[in-house]
Amino acid sequence: MAIPLFNSIASWFLKKRIHQIELFIKYPNEVQQEVLQDLLGFAKKTKIGYQHDFSSINQYAEFARRIPIVTYEDLAEEITAGRQGEDNILWPTPIKWYAKSSGTTNAKSKFIPVSVQALEDCHYKAGKDMLSLYINNNPEAQLFTGKTLRLGGSQELYHNEKSAFGDLSAIMTDNLPFWAELNCTPSLKVSLMSEWEAKMQAILEESSQENVTGLMGVPSWMLVLLHKLIAQNRGKSLKDIWPNIEVYFHGGVSFRPYRCQFETLLKDHSLQFYEIYNASEGFFAIQDRNDSDELLLMLDYGIFYEFIPLGEDDSAIISLAQVELGKRYTIVITTNGGLWRYKIGDVVKFTSLSPYRIQIAGRTKHYINAFGEELVVENADRAIEVAAQQCAVEVVDYTAAPIFMEGKQKGCHQWIIEFKSPPRELDLFQATLDKELKKLNSDYEAKRYKDMTMVSPKVTVAKQGLFYRWLEQKKKLGGQHKVPRLSNDRKLMDILLKMNT
Repeated sequence: MAIPLFNSIASWFLKKRIHQIELFIKYPNEVQQEVLQDLLGFAKKTKIGYQHDFSSINQYAEFARRIPIVTYEDLAEEITAGRQGEDNILWPTPIKWYAKSSGTTNAKSKFIPVSVQALEDCHYKAGKDMLSLYINNNPEAQLFTGKTLRLGGSQELYHNEKSAFGDLSAIMTDNLPFWAELNCTPSLKVSLMSEWEAKMQAILEESSQENVTGLMGVPSWMLVLLHKLIAQNRGKSLKDIWPNIEVYFHGGVSFRPYRCQFETLLKDHSLQFYEIYNASEGFFAIQDRNDSDELLLMLDYGIFYEFIPLGEDDSAIISLAQVELGKRYTIVITTNGGLWRYKIGDVVKFTSLSPYRIQIAGRTKHYINAFGEELVVENADRAIEVAAQQCAVEVVDYTAAPIFMEGKQKGCHQWIIEFKSPPRELDLFQATLDKELKKLNSDYEAKRYKDMTMVSPKVTVAKQGLFYRWLEQKKKLGGQHKVPRLSNDRKLMDILLKMNT
């Protein structure tokens, strides 16, 4: 009796948040202006607040004029000082935690400040909203009658005298309120294990006997876990092991290349897929409708958004009120973690302006434009998905890079793809991939016209486990770590090809 009652109470509590979400949907720009003024007011007595006189900024235009757009390299010195114990630089409350993420040109790793406000008013609030939107769309959901299996980062938290750092998921798990732990598996101890292989086994041992009703994690790593689970249960289906599982909350990478694999794995089991868009810098958007590939931009998490049209310089930056439907933008954020007009390197496309819904179109650094083709991850993921469907194969992982022109030899793209089972007709897969890329990208189509600039793509079949081995070598197994989809040079491709021999 207690479990159904808890499910009912939790569902009722989460639905109350829907009214607030409806409010920012109705008044998006007003809410965003209020967020900006709150951030400026709260941080006016910080070092950066005095430097730019935050207390006298009352309009967005003045904010945009006074405060420069920055990257991590621009803030590295201030962040290092903060990690060493200096307070009140970028944010007024002491910052104890730093989320470690992929490096930059000048550093092996980035350390993104995570304030108490960012944890409470952004990341944890988003976690509750993710559940609220799912429950609101599925009134008969029984998610809270069981546990949600979380598959987070593999890094422990590392402490010095003044601060701690680790994967964002480890920071969040370590600081979760007790009530959130009640409906999660595995335990806190297992969730924070650093050795990935041992951690996967421990998760299986703890969770396989639980009543798992939900899943949460990056698709590539969740697939690894589920395949291990089925193998250890002697081929039983997922439905046999966890009969009450009903939803998978996923993010970190595009779901397109993995959807077919999940559907095959689940067979006749009905499962909702819900996408989220979060990063070390903040939690940005959540799928708000069943069976949708659009994400609702969450506007009241203490994050103020600006956008630069893709391909234009920083001077073209605009506010949310000025974005256009179907256009791609680089995101710039100002946050309650102390990031001011910070370029996170992500590219999004607006699919709706009322409410503001987006799709993730890739990363500013992950593209191929060796011949003027301007191929982005969004195109690549979709083309791979179509080619896989038409050739009846499952793609495990992939990456692509240019083959540059040499002498009279024309350029092309090289794809190295790991299949669950290689296609019977690789030529057909290549042709389908090429055809779909032409359909999706007019610049690519123009460069491929009569093979004048580029010839058809070359697909290399990766040996089983190639990408896993590469991630293992880089000490990047698990969590938010993933294979770069597109590169504008051949560094990664040449390494993988050498490993594939």
